[in-house]
Amino acid sequence: MRTTKTRPPAPPKPPLRPAERLCCATGALLVLSGLLHLLVLAVDGGPWDGPVSWRKPVTFGLSFGLTLIAVTWVTSYVRMAAGPRAALLLVFAADCVVEVGGITLQAWRRVPSHLDMETGFDTAVSMTLAVGGGVLVVVLTAFAVASFRSRPAGPAGMPLAVRSGFAILLVALASGAVMIARGVILTRTGHQEAAYRSTAPLKPLHGVSLHAVLVLPALAWLLSRTDRSGPARERIVLWAAGCYAAAVVVTGVQAALTW
Repeated sequence: MRTTKTRPPAPPKPPLRPAERLCCATGALLVLSGLLHLLVLAVDGGPWDGPVSWRKPVTFGLSFGLTLIAVTWVTSYVRMAAGPRAALLLVFAADCVVEVGGITLQAWRRVPSHLDMETGFDTAVSMTLAVGGGVLVVVLTAFAVASFRSRPAGPAGMPLAVRSGFAILLVALASGAVMIARGVILTRTGHQEAAYRSTAPLKPLHGVSLHAVLVLPALAWLLSRTDRSGPARERIVLWAAGCYAAAVVVTGVQAALTW
């Protein structure tokens, strides 16, 4: 008599720790803020592009909220002590709130959020956002280093997905830092309009590479719910990571040619 092999059920995930619950709730609120400002855009109108637009609280609220939730989840597979991980997550969550809050505030004031040095208050907001960007780089780089220092946990394909996601995320951090640095230099040298325009070529690269840390681990998780073998799942994740990396290369070349 033939017996049908069944895949053993995955062990239950441990309950969320307080820091994780707080980060997920904060991320959900940031996503909600982005969606609410999408309604504001629909009612109030105005341009989608440009330094003064409702687009910014929409896209930044959605992007920061999703990234915060994704990083909270993905780092549960990274092998690092619970205390340092919780501390880094809380710093990351606070920084996300500051970034989205500053951008949203300036949108309601109808002034640019980044690279605006017209008044003392605007300068303070812009510099706070720039410093916050630096904090993001430090925190996310620490998680990326930890993911490569020890093989992440998780089902077949997840370690590769986590490492690939963080590696591509570093490209997003680098492109964001370049945008801020070049914009500040142009602003400080009296080229305000050029500073606003200078960020456009790098935005596609920044946007594409930002969410690999969510997309690739989510794919690995979905594959773990199927009956595919471990090697097959790893091959699919490897193929997806290669395609994602190719998309980043294409947008990077485009940015280099138009910058």
